[in-house]
Amino acid sequence: MQQVVDLQNDAAFQSLGVAVLSIAFDSAEEQAAGAAELGITDVPLLVDADHRVSEAYNVLQWAVRTGEPGHTFILVDAEGKIAWIRDYGAAENGGLMYVPVADLSAQISAALGS
Repeated sequence: MQQVVDLQNDAAFQSLGVAVLSIAFDSAEEQAAGAAELGITDVPLLVDADHRVSEAYNVLQWAVRTGEPGHTFILVDAEGKIAWIRDYGAAENGGLMYVPVADLSAQISAALGS
């Protein structure tokens, strides 16, 4: 969840004008506890208990050992279509569970054409 905190608090990332939300299999209670502990206030935390969202965006192809999505970022356009997607959590993609915000900002900015 530190990634969410840093995205929420980074002015350069915020200047991209993209909405951020976090989707996880964790229960609402687990997510709320983590949000309270880390000070997440500006990013919606959504529960994907039935895995429908993860399946719809095909992120389970990179599932970690537990069967959960790794660390995937998706940029969705105004029509709801994937404009950019990067997974970092799967072993074949580096196994990262934290991506420097500056790196994400640069990649998303390029995807936006800015």
